[in-house]
Amino acid sequence: MNIAGLFIRRPVATTLVMLAILIFGVVSYRLLPVSDLPNVDYPTISVSAGLPGASPETMAAAVATPLEKAFSTIPGVDNMTSSSSLGRTNITLQFSLSRNIDAAAQDVQSAISSTLRQFPPGMQPPSYRKENPANSPILFEALTTSVMPLSQLDEYAETILAQRISTVAGVAEVSVFGAQKYAVRVQLDPRALASRGIGIAEVASAIGSGNVNLPAGVLWGPDRATTVQASGQLHDAAAFRQLVVTYRNGAPVHLSDIGRVLNSVQNNRSASWFDGSRSVVLAIQRQPGTNTVRVARDVNARIAQLRSDIPAGVQLHKLYDRSDSIQESVNDVKFTLLLTLALVVMVIFLFLRNLSATVIPSLALPMSVVGTFSVMYLMGYSLDNLSLMALTLAVGFVVDDAIVMLENIVRHLEMGKPKLQAALDGAREIGFTIVSMTLSLTAVFIPVLFMGGIIGKLFHEFAVTIGVAILVSGFVSLTLTPMLCSRFLRSQHGTRHSKLYAASERVYDRALHGYERSLKAVMRHRGATMAFSALVLAGTVFLFVVVPKGFLPSEDAGRISVGTQAAEGISFDNMVKHQEAAAAIIEKDPNVQDFMSFVGGGNQGRMFMHLKPRNQRLGVEQVMQELGRKLNAIPGLRVFLQNPPPI
Repeated sequence: MNIAGLFIRRPVATTLVMLAILIFGVVSYRLLPVSDLPNVDYPTISVSAGLPGASPETMAAAVATPLEKAFSTIPGVDNMTSSSSLGRTNITLQFSLSRNIDAAAQDVQSAISSTLRQFPPGMQPPSYRKENPANSPILFEALTTSVMPLSQLDEYAETILAQRISTVAGVAEVSVFGAQKYAVRVQLDPRALASRGIGIAEVASAIGSGNVNLPAGVLWGPDRATTVQASGQLHDAAAFRQLVVTYRNGAPVHLSDIGRVLNSVQNNRSASWFDGSRSVVLAIQRQPGTNTVRVARDVNARIAQLRSDIPAGVQLHKLYDRSDSIQESVNDVKFTLLLTLALVVMVIFLFLRNLSATVIPSLALPMSVVGTFSVMYLMGYSLDNLSLMALTLAVGFVVDDAIVMLENIVRHLEMGKPKLQAALDGAREIGFTIVSMTLSLTAVFIPVLFMGGIIGKLFHEFAVTIGVAILVSGFVSLTLTPMLCSRFLRSQHGTRHSKLYAASERVYDRALHGYERSLKAVMRHRGATMAFSALVLAGTVFLFVVVPKGFLPSEDAGRISVGTQAAEGISFDNMVKHQEAAAAIIEKDPNVQDFMSFVGGGNQGRMFMHLKPRNQRLGVEQVMQELGRKLNAIPGLRVFLQNPPPI
């Protein structure tokens, strides 16, 4: 049975099939998301619980321990971490990659419900949320000002910028670091309360009842209806100072009589800085499966539109844009892929030395790559370093089938057969070989599809991509290649060759004779050859043992994440001093372009550094070593530096 004969006799149908593959591939390529690595969803759930005023020890014993015991019975939990601070407990549950996140969330909810009776009285039930640690923010934007209160800056950031950025297609969430929402803070004087016989609960009740915003009703008249408005809501500290708490000896006791009333923020134990100045930082996350580069571009365009509406005295700084490093990395791999295509075509031409014979197998290369894009789009894959690397490696495989088909047809053509007959006879003889070659090459990557864990998740896309490229190349070699040979291939038998052909032939003959002489020398000294091979094998084993090993190569994306930790029980003001000491060291480092610092209460803080371009700084590993040595020299502070992994 001649599989290729059907396509050789119907060149128009074959051309239409190839055009369909080309068109669908180009369209799919434009729709593929761009990322640095394949999207890997980690089934992770974060549980948080709060009990205002409780010490870290109380939170750990009365809240974290019952939850941990309940969560330990949930199947599929790979890792569970817990941290307790003043009035707060956070537990992170990471499940196995095969665990369904929705089913895991139901188990977590059931476990929380079973522990409610064990919690201290008056405590709100814990809350949980599904997370994916791989979905780190793709953009950091920092707002700073020197002319307005931070509460007004926060109001603008959360109600204007964050909400409008959230409407951009592909944006999942806009988080705020260092939120400073406006609030009135009341600091009661215990002696003033005791002298008047007033309790704290009475003051809290008076504040709640005196600050209301309830509908007052409607007055219905014969001609019109009027809405009754009541000004019962207090908006600032001055209004709260005049609030009557109670009466003593017939005289009203105002709130200002028993304490201080200040304009403040809801959480005054949270602060963030940008390059040493107080700021509000927006962290923008993308939706899973979206194009990181496109989302970042759309967000930057939206921010550019909003810059004209930014109040005077407010500066908006871009701290980090993840799409820049992704675009550079993907462009490098794209260039490597195009260079590989060009080199393969050049090698084919140097050996075949015939333009038409070079063009025919060379068409199998772009057709196989472009055809693979359609399958990648249907499978939900992305253009990333691994998928493009698979296509780059496939270039060396996909051309083999076409060359084997071409050589066999040329052999029949040199027998004196017409082009059509030579194509039919050559394709019939080699068709089964092409099929077997294609399937055997594809079978090599089948074990990768069954790998488990994170490695299996990452390289699943790699294996499918390279396997599909090989299968498409086999199809092209059985259809397009013999059809083109039957129409455009010319026999070189008896033709007069150019001087370039003669020169290349002499080079080829010399290389062949050199190989023959070396082969004869090896065959004469078989013992020495085997000894040399054994030395090479031993050296390979030795290098395999001594070469450093790791999960993925270290990526220099120009960013460093820093975690700071002080002694348990440290005050917020003291923790700020430690954080500012670390920030002063980072600010003087010549490798750092911008950095963000954040303290959210407790004894821990976070910092994020954006380094200068690679040609203006040291490598990220060297920067981490130098900064780690300096930062860990700060008394009472432990610092953990990390080059954020790509996954």
